[in-house]
Amino acid sequence: MLLRTEELSKAFGGVAAVDAVSIGIEAGAVHALIGPNGAGKTTLLNLLCGIYRPTRGRILFEGRDLTGRATHEFAAAGIGRTFQNLQVFFNMTALENVMVGRHLLEPCGLAAAALRLPARVREERVCRAEAESLLDFVGLASWRDTPADAMPYGALKRLEIARALGAKPRLLLLDEPAAGLNQSETRSINALIERLTGAGVTVVLVEHNMRLVMGVSDHIVVLDYGRKLCEGTAGEVRNDPRVIEAYLGSAETA
Repeated sequence: MLLRTEELSKAFGGVAAVDAVSIGIEAGAVHALIGPNGAGKTTLLNLLCGIYRPTRGRILFEGRDLTGRATHEFAAAGIGRTFQNLQVFFNMTALENVMVGRHLLEPCGLAAAALRLPARVREERVCRAEAESLLDFVGLASWRDTPADAMPYGALKRLEIARALGAKPRLLLLDEPAAGLNQSETRSINALIERLTGAGVTVVLVEHNMRLVMGVSDHIVVLDYGRKLCEGTAGEVRNDPRVIEAYLGSAETA
């Protein structure tokens, strides 16, 4: 088991956004978190990367307890993250954005950079080459020197994934990577997720596009009002009456 949570909870005042959720993330698979708006999906992702500290419960990654650790410790442990609202540097080129994502892997400090020491020059050369490789991996090689503020929205979604990959995460959390994309762009995201798992990156996906979720996910967890409603394969979840009711409402309340 790559990651597991034990009775993980997060409350804001008197509201339990995530309530005693226990899940297991298997290495090399695509796991999806789905549920109606307000179900606690993004809150759970924020817990899994250290943005929020849990009210109670534990987060174990490769057997290591990361509960309550800072975000940079989650990142250093091997957990990457993208966001529903783009978090890119619009005043930088695509290449520079990805190079920033590699800062955790660069041992040379500020003094070495300021003095342009040979070790730092070699390190920067490797960083640039790795960033170019990642841009090619996500299909953005032709945008290498383009400022982010001149790139289309669909390309920026893939750029954020490339930047997250810069730190070489073993687990990548994707928060609505297909939000706002057209069908062609969504198919590109689908193919990219498949390439990620093929490259050995485990994916946890929050997404409202059910066609994408059902097509790419190995395992799905359904949340409702902060609690785990059910989990299973796409077929099992699709036909679960509890899921149908959570999304569509029961006949009595319709």
